[in-house]
Amino acid sequence: MKLSQSFNTAIIISGLLAGATFAGEQADKQKNPMTEHGLVTIEWQAPESYRDIEASSGKQERYEQRVFETLTKSLDKEASKFMQEHQKLYLVVTDVDLAGDVRPTFGATTNDIRVVKDIYPPRMTFSYQVVDNDQVVIAGNEKLSDLGFTSASRRNQNEPLRYEIKMLNDWLNKSLKPML
Repeated sequence: MKLSQSFNTAIIISGLLAGATFAGEQADKQKNPMTEHGLVTIEWQAPESYRDIEASSGKQERYEQRVFETLTKSLDKEASKFMQEHQKLYLVVTDVDLAGDVRPTFGATTNDIRVVKDIYPPRMTFSYQVVDNDQVVIAGNEKLSDLGFTSASRRNQNEPLRYEIKMLNDWLNKSLKPML
């Protein structure tokens, strides 16, 4: 009887530990990733609900992290051209739709492919703040889309996320730069 009771207790404890581990993993997935580079900090809010940030190959989480880091570094590079050192740009991104659409290859390869056509423009929705010496000087919400993205220059043809980077750089230079 005692052996059976010990066995049942062990099963219950194992179940509780497994449940706690699963709950911890779920909590980690629900956290909003943050990326920071130089003057720019971005919170990527609920990326699992984004319209399209699908990896065509590799692990989805790693792909998302590469996308987030690439866009953050690119924004910092452009913002650093006109923002001062004591200024910071904060974004909270609520939706991303990368240029193109991921299509399955139906066994031809192990990877899917991203097809880029005019009908799949890059889009991004976010709120932002420019902080100067701990004071918010500019704040707003944006819903960007670049419908003419395929007519852009072909000079950065091999650059990953070139359409999204161009869209964000255009926003910085046309909207934010004149206000600073």
